[in-house]
Amino acid sequence: MSDSRTVTAIQARKSLLKAFRVKRPLFLWGPPGIGKSELVENITNELGGLMIDLRLGQMEPTDIRGIPFYNKDIGKMDWAPPVELPDEEMAKDYPIVVLFLDELNSAAPSVQSAAYQLILNRRIGKYRLPNNVVMVAAGNRESDKGVTYRMPTPLANRFLHQEMKVDFGAWQTWAVENKIHPEVVGYLSFAKQDLYDFDAKSSSRAFATPRTWSFVSELLAEDDGDADTLTNLIAGTVGEGLAVKFMAHRKVSGRMPNPADILSGKVTTLDIKEVSAMYSLVISMCYELKAHVENKPADAQFHSMADNFLGYMMKNFETELTVMGARIALTTYDLPFLPTKLKNFDAFHAKYGKYILQAGT
Repeated sequence: MSDSRTVTAIQARKSLLKAFRVKRPLFLWGPPGIGKSELVENITNELGGLMIDLRLGQMEPTDIRGIPFYNKDIGKMDWAPPVELPDEEMAKDYPIVVLFLDELNSAAPSVQSAAYQLILNRRIGKYRLPNNVVMVAAGNRESDKGVTYRMPTPLANRFLHQEMKVDFGAWQTWAVENKIHPEVVGYLSFAKQDLYDFDAKSSSRAFATPRTWSFVSELLAEDDGDADTLTNLIAGTVGEGLAVKFMAHRKVSGRMPNPADILSGKVTTLDIKEVSAMYSLVISMCYELKAHVENKPADAQFHSMADNFLGYMMKNFETELTVMGARIALTTYDLPFLPTKLKNFDAFHAKYGKYILQAGT
């Protein structure tokens, strides 16, 4: 797959939705940790559906085909279909059921063979997939050093194929929508190349991927102040080199103003000009604004906070940082900024409006 056309998560999402509409199985290829299964799960949830995750690398052929038994009612051998495949009774409760065949090319050839008929004809033996069931498969590339088997050509020909790549813009949008820790998003917004450093030739057990940075976010959420243990755990998550760099960033980031004090107008200046920490501060302010809107309507307090947000960025940040903050607040979060209630809006729009429009396209 190394010479294949690659797609971002946003492009893969559009491909999946179209494949769902025409009920054509799609195979998502890509290196480990870039969010293939999360993408399928998120789309399923958005559609109000049910995702059935079958890890084919852990299955036997009979888990797909079912097992034979003597049917005394007809006096013949019959087949008991596998319980994990959706039946009509289950499927009718959802607008869509996504049968996710994960690790398909990690499955033994006999298991892949058992899946042929199901994937192409939507049936196997007497079992038929309900009409609202769609199929997606996923797996790592052969070059990724995972446990894989070369996919037989007849099986490969049954799929639409898409190879995903890591795209920082798509990840950042996902990260702020899912409240990944602001220090993680801020650091990676500054050091975009550190989002993903997987090297199939490296012997390192820990490496950075979107998945492992999510683990770092979880570790920070449970931070008890033990910096040494935290460093050890982050090193075991994204690698020692990135852990050292990230902890240095975090040390400076911790000395930045409280975002709530900025949005309330108590703080208007910025003495620490360390760039990666400034990125984290912008993300924290966006999170604070969104949290206020989620807990209260767009009241006078929100517009005062939004006005301070715009004014502070204009005064203290360079264009790239300011545009990023405005894009997240206005486009990603769609926060209810009303220009008529914001004293700083006209000046902000005159200075940065064209850049924000470009960033949103």
